[in-house]
Amino acid sequence: MTTTFPGTERAAPRPGGGIVQSVRDSLVIARRNLIRMSRIPEVVVFGLVQPVMFVVLFSYVFGGSIAVGGSTSPDAYREFLMAGIFAQTVTFATAGAGAGIADDMHKGLIDRFRSLPMARGAVLTGRTLADLVQTALTVVVLAVVALIVGWRTHENIGKVLVGFALLLLLGYAFSWIGALIGLTVRTPEAATSGGLIWLFPLTFISNAFVPSENMPAFLRHIAEWNPFSATVQAARELFGNLPEGYPVPAAWPMQHPVLASVLWSLLIIAVFRTLAVRKYRSATA
Repeated sequence: MTTTFPGTERAAPRPGGGIVQSVRDSLVIARRNLIRMSRIPEVVVFGLVQPVMFVVLFSYVFGGSIAVGGSTSPDAYREFLMAGIFAQTVTFATAGAGAGIADDMHKGLIDRFRSLPMARGAVLTGRTLADLVQTALTVVVLAVVALIVGWRTHENIGKVLVGFALLLLLGYAFSWIGALIGLTVRTPEAATSGGLIWLFPLTFISNAFVPSENMPAFLRHIAEWNPFSATVQAARELFGNLPEGYPVPAAWPMQHPVLASVLWSLLIIAVFRTLAVRKYRSATA
């Protein structure tokens, strides 16, 4: 027999409703992941090394060997290249997002989060927001390196910032694909492999590193409708990096790259966020 005294009963914690609760929970999780990243600086450092290597290697190895807009000038290719390198960098962060979530699953942390009174999608949203912050830092460092090797923009600052915003939006969209992969596989190693294996054909069958008109017809059509290509083309247009005389393909995404980039990114977020949150509710470590 137990005795209950007035004022000693406490109700179980219950989550608040609506968007406010979801935003608050997501920001708490994002803060947790950012603190975790700051305590493992080698992850950030290694994440910076790869894109810097791509900039240097592609600029000096392929510069002068690939014709862009009828010119084989290394400077012309370097300006053509950089939007592709930026886009590749933000999308390759997908593997890190998937590996991080798979690691949390493997350690049972996701199960503990699910037992708490918090918004359903907050854990995944917080994780993807933290990855977005890390990706933005990488892009800033990469832009500095690009300026050092000779890359320049030729539009006003407003358009340049919109170009970077589109790149980060694409990276955020792809991080939801990484989240779904991380919830589906059993180990962080599998998440890393699963997050990269499909990115290589996606990024190379595109206009990122060579003009799409140089490809065989069937690959050219794939490249021109590739969401990755739309963002690359939009960034080039907003940075003023399309060489003089460069022939813009007739495909709709290449004719309207900014709009196509936004639509592709929003569609990817809508589809893969829905699938990831649904998987989160049923996934087990």
